[in-house]
Amino acid sequence: MAPPITFPSLVPMAMLIIAFLALCLIPQPAQAITRHYEFNITMQNVTRLCHTKSIVTVNGKFPGPRIVTREGDRLLIKVINHVPNNITLHWHGVRQLRNGWADGPAYITQCPIQTGQTYVYNYTIVGQRGTLWWHAHISWLRSTVYGPLIILPKENVSYPFVKPYKEVPIILGEWFNADPEAIISQALQTGGGPNVSDAYTINGLPGPLYNCSAKDTFKLKVKPGKTYLLRMINGALNDELFFSIANHTLTVVEADALYIKPFDTETLLLTPGQTTNVLLKTKSEYPDATFLMSARPYVTGQGTFDNSTVAGILEYESPTLHSTKSVKKIPLFKPVLPPLNDTTFAANFSKRFRSLANSQFPANVPQNVDKRLFFTVGLGTNPCDKNQTCQGPNGTKFAASINNVSFVQPTIALLQSHFSGQSKGVYSPFFPVNPLNWFNYTGNPPNNTMVNNGTKVLVLPFNTSVELIMQDTSILGAESHPLHLHGFNFFVVGQGFGNFDPNKDPAKFNLIDPVERNTIGVPSGGWVAIRFLADNPGVWFMHCHLEVHTSWGLKMAWLVLDGKLPNQKLIPPPSDLPQC
Repeated sequence: MAPPITFPSLVPMAMLIIAFLALCLIPQPAQAITRHYEFNITMQNVTRLCHTKSIVTVNGKFPGPRIVTREGDRLLIKVINHVPNNITLHWHGVRQLRNGWADGPAYITQCPIQTGQTYVYNYTIVGQRGTLWWHAHISWLRSTVYGPLIILPKENVSYPFVKPYKEVPIILGEWFNADPEAIISQALQTGGGPNVSDAYTINGLPGPLYNCSAKDTFKLKVKPGKTYLLRMINGALNDELFFSIANHTLTVVEADALYIKPFDTETLLLTPGQTTNVLLKTKSEYPDATFLMSARPYVTGQGTFDNSTVAGILEYESPTLHSTKSVKKIPLFKPVLPPLNDTTFAANFSKRFRSLANSQFPANVPQNVDKRLFFTVGLGTNPCDKNQTCQGPNGTKFAASINNVSFVQPTIALLQSHFSGQSKGVYSPFFPVNPLNWFNYTGNPPNNTMVNNGTKVLVLPFNTSVELIMQDTSILGAESHPLHLHGFNFFVVGQGFGNFDPNKDPAKFNLIDPVERNTIGVPSGGWVAIRFLADNPGVWFMHCHLEVHTSWGLKMAWLVLDGKLPNQKLIPPPSDLPQC
């Protein structure tokens, strides 16, 4: 007898179909996309303070265009150089993972893009969201070549704070009537301090407190009862800046593209390079007044500085009921900024920053340290060239150094020479891990202020956990130094005044929720302690973000070696990488 015919049960099949349809209906995470930008480096006539000059710009804009992207997106930014100057661009704070080729500091990770040449910066935003910025990274060209880099969270991911009604980038900058390239060139020749800027700017505008600049005033128009996200960036060349809006409190929610525990303040302090997102909650009703927003410098050094104030206007949109009133009759309130040399405010403000350190945004502070380093940072001198009179201290030339090594810029990029195995004669791998001579760093300075000059890098094996103490010195005067580390974020685990005490100070380190940053001010007459994991192979620049100090040599480079696994190695250079 033939066996009975059996049919496969339809029940499992139906369940499979239902499961498949259900899967289709679940919203899929948005795919990361590639965003294309074209940056034409061109000369543009710009007038400020009744003074017209030709400046280097991107796409003819000052400040330059804003880049808007999302976490996870890839950016392809084609840079075409139409000006006589060499150019490079740095995407400040972007962690260029295994991809130093897109980082941008001239002669560190790439040769400059020469006149008539093109280079495509190709990188992906990984694990970052918030406000960063981009700027030229060669000589003093970033005085006019800069703009915001806005990283939104991934699609359907919200901020860990109230959703703002509107977002506004606010870049603080500096304006020079003279050509900044000529200013630094002359200063390096004479050995003296460079001429200072003629004005500070908000989004490129100096505002009503400067000669003939009332029409060049940044105005922020707001509605009552709304929350605005101000994306603050200090793009100034040589000045840390206080910022405040009259009669308004700001809530700080993010620093250097990392969320922090929110705190309220009347005044912000940003060093050059730093970015800070703040929430501005407007008054619940139309206030019948306008309010100045102002910035002026925080000054610690003994040199000359631009002692002026930039102002913009916070203007409430008037309801129809007030529209007949003349605007001129409305009172104008001005903010009160801290004294120019208020180092106590600077230290206390810096200490208020704390990581969120929660399950969604953990603070992965290295708890164990493989390498402890101690760097002195400060000024010094170089001897005057023969048959020349110099304008530095006692007839010398100003210099600056880390562990008394003043960095000499190579003529070929460090990363290229490392990758090609041809570093001999380009750099020495023996950067000192401690100062060669101990002295009372914040007490009476030594009689000999001369620095050593050299191109040295500090070599780290892949995944080394590093603790670095950066100590200010009183040589030629104690001064605050905003240090920026390329390629990494770091945790600020401690800071203090006077000389760092290795026996007492580490006990006070915050290893739970320290702020994570890419730029930190070494306190004037004090020290700061940072920790980071060297998990990004390549050559990474670290320098003072006061451009004058960088020009004098307050800079060095880290060489992080490849790891063993394929995803722990530096990727090969792109085919269009500029040659020296």
